[in-house]
Amino acid sequence: MEKYSEWMARSCAERSPLLMDRWIYDYGVVLKGVEEVYNTTGSDLYAAYILNNINRFVNDDGSIKGYDPEEFNIDHINTGKLLFFCYKKTGNEKYRKAAHTLMGQIKKHPRTSENVLWHKKVYPYQIWLDGLYMASPFWAQYISEFGEDKNFDEIPHQFLVCEKHTKCKETGLLFHAYDETKTMYWCNPATGLSKHFWARAIGWYVMAINDVLDYLPKDHKDRQALIDLLDRTLAPLLNVQDSSGVWWQILNQPERKGNYLEASASCMFLYGMAKGVLNGYLSGDKYLPSIKKAYDGIVTEFVTKTGLGHLNLNKVCQGAGLGNHPDDKTNRRRDGSFAYYISENIVTNDGKGVGAFIKAYAYAERVLG
Repeated sequence: MEKYSEWMARSCAERSPLLMDRWIYDYGVVLKGVEEVYNTTGSDLYAAYILNNINRFVNDDGSIKGYDPEEFNIDHINTGKLLFFCYKKTGNEKYRKAAHTLMGQIKKHPRTSENVLWHKKVYPYQIWLDGLYMASPFWAQYISEFGEDKNFDEIPHQFLVCEKHTKCKETGLLFHAYDETKTMYWCNPATGLSKHFWARAIGWYVMAINDVLDYLPKDHKDRQALIDLLDRTLAPLLNVQDSSGVWWQILNQPERKGNYLEASASCMFLYGMAKGVLNGYLSGDKYLPSIKKAYDGIVTEFVTKTGLGHLNLNKVCQGAGLGNHPDDKTNRRRDGSFAYYISENIVTNDGKGVGAFIKAYAYAERVLG
């Protein structure tokens, strides 16, 4: 039987050959999943899928169609992770130049007083867990492969400061975001913290730690601190894993009316645990039971097969954020309340979920054998 990681990657390639219609982070999540499957199979199908999509947006001078670095939107870095793959496969300098373009944004990106990247220019002085995934792994790989200055110190710093401000002492779980000014309507005015433990936010964070460790030198002074952080962040998730093997949209309120089991976060947590165990960062004795439950539970709870033989991933939260984005003409008040998080659309085959599924199963299949 075809492995689930390959089956979902093939489903994407056959269902949406030209996946990307804009330079946005969702597509980068899918294509990074496909890259994991390529690394396992070596199939030209997956290499071509990545190249055909990324190539449509990268110009010869290294500029990227639809990308404006002056927006200082941290989400726009994520799809740039595929530029390293494209450069290695083709040797075409435009991909290296495009990576340099994105790195230029990181170098100029506005920061908090503690030198942590703002989530976006339109969200000043705010740290969101999501943003750690969008920029930090790209940043680490860029330094590893293209950087003249091999100083990685700022990258672990992003994670450690983020944890300092977002961690709940009682549960060990991380709140979605922190406002340094403590003035946003969605935050606690005493702490600057958002109100809830949104599952996918923590999912982004644990995936990011794993992916940064791929490039952080073995002898770096903060490497063990990041490994310990990965364990500290994942361990509390064992306490809120549902008996079905998956996780809730709001992690610690399973009985509350309107809450639901959510696919993308469940896949991200499986990825975080499976990759961590495979690479020796985490104890197999501690995490393997949870990995096995999640591996089976995700398929049972969220996956269906179409008549054409493709896989669908259902029950994905389409998106959630905090504050009013200037481009949102509906003027929604994204206040971080429970009612807000459960009000966002629940969809099928959203890229954030599909990409996380492919990544998670690529590692879980290796861990479980």
